[in-house]
Amino acid sequence: MHILIAPNAFKNSLSAKDASEAIRLGLLRSGLSCSLSCFPIGDGGDGTASLIVESLGGFFDEVTAHDPLRREIKTSIGFIDHGKSAVIEMADSSGIKLLRKQELDPLHASSFGTGELIRKALEKGARRIILGIGGSATVDGGCGALEALGIRFLDRLKKELTGLPENLPGLDSIDLSGIDKRILETELVILCDVNNFLLGEKGAAAVFGPQKGASENDVQVLEKAMQKLRDISLVCTGKDMNAHRHGGAAGGIAAAMHIFLNARLEQGIEYFLDITGFDEELQKADLVITGEGRIDLQTLEGKGPLGVAKRAKKKNIPVSALGGQVSEEAYSQLKNYFDELKAINKPAENLNAAVKNTAFNLNQAAYEIGIELKSGKYKYE
Repeated sequence: MHILIAPNAFKNSLSAKDASEAIRLGLLRSGLSCSLSCFPIGDGGDGTASLIVESLGGFFDEVTAHDPLRREIKTSIGFIDHGKSAVIEMADSSGIKLLRKQELDPLHASSFGTGELIRKALEKGARRIILGIGGSATVDGGCGALEALGIRFLDRLKKELTGLPENLPGLDSIDLSGIDKRILETELVILCDVNNFLLGEKGAAAVFGPQKGASENDVQVLEKAMQKLRDISLVCTGKDMNAHRHGGAAGGIAAAMHIFLNARLEQGIEYFLDITGFDEELQKADLVITGEGRIDLQTLEGKGPLGVAKRAKKKNIPVSALGGQVSEEAYSQLKNYFDELKAINKPAENLNAAVKNTAFNLNQAAYEIGIELKSGKYKYE
């Protein structure tokens, strides 16, 4: 038997690589006679860019940029295809991981650093840029990133707006004359891990604002800001920022880059599996084990484990999914894709303990699968 281990990252706990290793060690500990291969996955969320670069034998260049509060930091840009393609992680310059809890400020957090990384990739000669946008701290509609690339957001007096996104309701016009023309001649691919539109009750402000520190009042302010940005950009470009699935990803940067920079919005997991050659590895598998921190209705919106499961099911390969939590509400729908759903956290374990113990719990869950396979009780042997 050959088992393919292909988990997503477990948010706030384990990278996809570390999750793969925990599962691998658990299966080995069981004494199961099998061969194993690890294929950690990314769906556009934090860590995706690194996995692409490592999988394709690329390299990283260290650069400086600005964090969400515009403080200078050291970060990096990945390169593949002998430097012709850059792979950028939004979370490395505009990510929530760069802020302490008390610093979360979605009314002012900026994606400027992400635009800086794009500009520096252009300066280094990249003519394709792949941008993973998961894990951002921002709901600025991509204004910060666009500013870094030469676009100006003006009030009625033609003065440049500051304090974005809070002050976006004062937006009157958008000046594209200073845009870095190189970006318009570059293939820009945005890897999205959610399907949300920009506006509304399932939009960037309402869904992702609270995750980034927004109060109920902040969410209303952000929604008005995104509405004004959409209205003025429609006048400016003739294109509707709210017309695109995935557009609300990373606080609206996906919609903005699509409208202003001709970026192509891709389902992150599908692009990742294609570019890294997942199907070739899948050919060898008798069983696939995937997983992520929480397996729920959002998983069904295009998260990593779903992409893995869909491809495995096409080849009639059974799939076991391990999650910190498995949604009871979504269980019947999830079973359409996953042959086995296993919550790894102990019932009495609180969230902080569960996050701390993720590696141990994953190891134990994989050990139990191995024991079941050894005994012949596991029905997908």
